Amino acid sequence: MDYLPKDPAILVSSINMLLRDEEFDSLESLCYAFSREPKEIKDYLLRYGFVWSEHQKQFRPIGYDA
Repeated sequence: MDYLPKDPAILVSSINMLLRDEEFDSLESLCYAFSREPKEIKDYLLRYGFVWSEHQKQFRPIGYDA
């Protein structure tokens, strides 16, 4: 993957896949590899109904983040 997608659903899927498949060990390392800030990604996805679950190490829909 050369860049992170802009579409929110595809972005969530891509980030979660890269973390699940252990391409990266944290959201921070993934973001820095793609020259993005973690806060920027979190804020962007929050506008589309996704929140970062530190416990699960993935983005989840609001309400399913426990």
